[in-house]
This record gives sequence, C-alpha cells and structure tokens, in this order.
Amino acid sequence: MSTTETTDTGAADGGSTDAVTELVEFVLTVTPQAIEKVLELRAGEDNADLMGLRVEITGHVGMDFQYDLSFEPLEDVADGDSVTVQSGLPVIVPAKSLINLQGSTLDLPSNNAQGGLVIRNPNRPNPLAGVNLELSGTMAEKVQTLLEQSVNPSLAAHGGFATLIGVDEDAGHVYLTMGGGCQGCSMSRATLTHGIKAAIIEAMPEINDVIDATDHSAGSSPFYS
Repeated sequence: MSTTETTDTGAADGGSTDAVTELVEFVLTVTPQAIEKVLELRAGEDNADLMGLRVEITGHVGMDFQYDLSFEPLEDVADGDSVTVQSGLPVIVPAKSLINLQGSTLDLPSNNAQGGLVIRNPNRPNPLAGVNLELSGTMAEKVQTLLEQSVNPSLAAHGGFATLIGVDEDAGHVYLTMGGGCQGCSMSRATLTHGIKAAIIEAMPEINDVIDATDHSAGSSPFYS
C-alpha cells in the first residue's frame, strides 16, 4: 500500500503490539478516520496483528515530499525507528524520516470523491539541497539568483512562484510575495517558512528573516484551498 502527499521512538521486538511503547506525543498523528481505513486494509494481510503501518519519506518533487506507506512486520523494525501505538495501530516512522515527518498528520482526503490517504506535513524540503550556486552582487541580486535558479523551478510544480519585492540590508530582511498557485494557498505559509525561508537563510547567513508580503485574500487559483 502506498500513497503520496496530495495537500496539502522506540523499536518493537516482534511478539505482539504489547511490546511497543505507547507515547503521548507522536511524530506522525493518524486521525481516527484514517486509523479505521488502515486497519481495514491491514485485515487483508497475513498475520495482520503483527503488522505496523510504516510511513517513510522517499524523496521530494518541488516543494513536496514523496511518501511510501506499507505494512511491515513489527519484528523487522530497525533500531532507531519510531514506533507508537495509536488506537491499536502500530505506526512506524524510519529514523531517517523522523525530522521531516515531525508534526505531520495522516488523514482521509477532505474531498470525499478522492480516494486513498493524505499526509499533511508542515515541513518542506530544502529546494537548495545539493545545489551549488555561485552567489555574487548585492543582497537583492543574490536572492534573485536563488529564486530564479532553484526556488521557483520547485514551486512550478504547483503553478506557483515567489517574487522578490525588496530587501532591508541593515536589518537583514527579505520581502517576498507568493504568486500563481501559491497565492491564497493554505499551505503557502508552511512552504515559505519551512522551505524557502530556511533555504535562503542557509545559503545567505547575512539574512535574518524572510517575510511573506503576499495578499493571500486576492489569490484566484490556489493549489490548496
């Protein structure tokens, strides 16, 4: 079983779900509706009661992570993976996905006509990861290079783009607006804060803040509403 994003610790030793430590706070929270759906799907597996739901980040496209969901025997859970029990469902998050899944929710789609499951993740991949850009010029020129060569190609998957409208070099502030599918999009604030802002500050330590100056109420075709 697998799904990809559309919107938007501990280890088990095998014998039974009783061997899994139940935590109060979850890396990934599964809603009751999603738990019911997953348990229904798990019932078709051999040794269903010994299986947990494994949720893993496998990569990213643009500003969205890609996910793989599968059923995994609890006895195969690796050291360092997170295992929590939520209403009788063991949920497994591999160690390498822990940081980028923190605070996420697995749910049913808000559109009843849409099948499958959705992951609502407040985290965003760094669009500059693995990119080696030569940055030169003023602060504004450097930010413009980042937007043109890395950030906006990533946002294009949602029909969106970011535009530089100004900088305050003394304060180290950069002002951006989000356009296209990002204007009025319910996920654009997370995209800016956890993706674009983090990437720009990492690439340009002299920048202290990236500020969203978008009038989101004027968005006419948001990717997520």
